[in-house]
Amino acid sequence: MESVRRVRAQISHHDSAQRFTKELGIDLFIGRGKFTGERTVTVNGRTLTFKRAVVATGGYPTLVPIKGVKELHQQATTDNNGDKPRPLVMTNETVFNMTKQPKNMVVIGAGVIGLELAQAMQRLGTSVAVLGRSGKVLPKEDPDMAQIVKEQMIKDGVTFRLSVVEYRNVALTGKVLDNGYPEMKVTVVEKGESAPIDLVCDALLVAAGRRPNVTGMDLEKASIVFDTKEGLVVSDKLQTTNPRVYGVGDCCSQYKFTHAADFMARAVIKNAFFFGKEKMSKLLIPYATFTSPEIASVGLYGSDLDEKGIEYRVIEKHFKDNDRAICDNATTGFIRFRVDAKTDKIYGASIVGNNAGNMISEVTIAMQSDTGLGKLANVIHPYPTTAEVVRQAGDVYNKTRLTNTVKQV
Repeated sequence: MESVRRVRAQISHHDSAQRFTKELGIDLFIGRGKFTGERTVTVNGRTLTFKRAVVATGGYPTLVPIKGVKELHQQATTDNNGDKPRPLVMTNETVFNMTKQPKNMVVIGAGVIGLELAQAMQRLGTSVAVLGRSGKVLPKEDPDMAQIVKEQMIKDGVTFRLSVVEYRNVALTGKVLDNGYPEMKVTVVEKGESAPIDLVCDALLVAAGRRPNVTGMDLEKASIVFDTKEGLVVSDKLQTTNPRVYGVGDCCSQYKFTHAADFMARAVIKNAFFFGKEKMSKLLIPYATFTSPEIASVGLYGSDLDEKGIEYRVIEKHFKDNDRAICDNATTGFIRFRVDAKTDKIYGASIVGNNAGNMISEVTIAMQSDTGLGKLANVIHPYPTTAEVVRQAGDVYNKTRLTNTVKQV
């Protein structure tokens, strides 16, 4: 964790107050801002009048409504031999403050954050158990791709209990482990079981989703409509119900990613100050889950296309056929394109494998420029690289377009 904190310190300058004031020349007022009218806000007693305003307050991790979780989240470990205290129940915002490794960690939530941190802690030497309700991991991703990640995590030593029907409670056992951390007990009931199961741990991570930060700003005084679960109500141009105020990021979007907030902010600048016509619906947002192997996706999933009644075909290429992947002993995974049934138009794509997050950008460029999968076969890639699977998938598609006569040549 010390190494993690060193890296965080290196990149924290990007969001520092010093960068905004000295490098970007922005007047920065540090404090809790509140709206006092449709064109005014106050910060630490000072009133500011604006022509345009942006709410970019982000989101916060939710605590599951389980008996004992809220209370233990408010309690901290004791300062033991110089180790800094941490909450007994952690979220992704506090887990990186650990200065001592726990022996056993229970993770509530089998989504992106839960799996990323579960695998990382397991590989560092902590015994990790992941709990969930849906019976599967990474429910948004294609099931076979999510299964590949799950199988690797099982090989790493992570245990899964994904059919929890009831979280009874979380409580201290009264014991203190030799690492100085108090022991906790998580009691759950699984599907098909009548007797509860006790999971003993000295660290509990809640990774069960995020909520938008939209309270405490007196948004009503600015005629801004919001929902505590969904966030600000915004138009496709990211305007709130007060046309002078815009929303950006987790406080108003289903795409809770740093890069999504970045491009939403760019759109707002154009729309608010330069008569732009940027629309949220036009943003093509890729995303990645940074497990090992990674999963990355962009565009529509098969389930999305099915719901819309769009006919499509699936084109795949596996890393086991890629020379670089073979050399790196990283042949697990594949790339999957979802293309129009009659043309090579790409509706969406997913990759599971090493460096999937890096490779998805090439597909994003193709989709954004309306370049079809067949044309990607003509893009020369350095040899040997794993990114060649993108070109090779284009070859696979083009072969499906050949007539029987040509195939026999």
